[in-house]
Amino acid sequence: MAGPDRPSQAAAGETGPRRPASPHSDSGPRTPITTMTRRAEFLACARAKRAHAPGLVLQGRQRRPGEAQGVRVGFTCSRKVGKAVARNRARRRLREAARAVMPQLGREGWDYVLIGRPDATVLRRFAKLVHDLEAALGKIHGDSGRVSG
Repeated sequence: MAGPDRPSQAAAGETGPRRPASPHSDSGPRTPITTMTRRAEFLACARAKRAHAPGLVLQGRQRRPGEAQGVRVGFTCSRKVGKAVARNRARRRLREAARAVMPQLGREGWDYVLIGRPDATVLRRFAKLVHDLEAALGKIHGDSGRVSG
């Protein structure tokens, strides 16, 4: 019985929803966005450019040629943001803001770290948090006139 079902399942899997199921697949820009996980990557960003906004702090650095491809983003919140529930909520909000902004404004060959701010990241309206990220990216890249208020 499993014999006749297998080919149809395999065919459905090859042409079906597996490819678009990933949030980072073909729906975004031509540069892939990946998440940074290693401490060394975060420390390298900490030594680079920094932009402060009411809802977050953004650190960014341009990688050396051949180091990695695409745009890499990391998220962090210290215990100043609050207990674990508040920190996780702040990180989730930063992740969603990055998902909304980075495909358009993130640059190929750059690493970014989004740092949550106490109270502000969790309590700020999401539209303003997105605007804060856009403004911070403009400061990092030197295009301050790019974001309208």
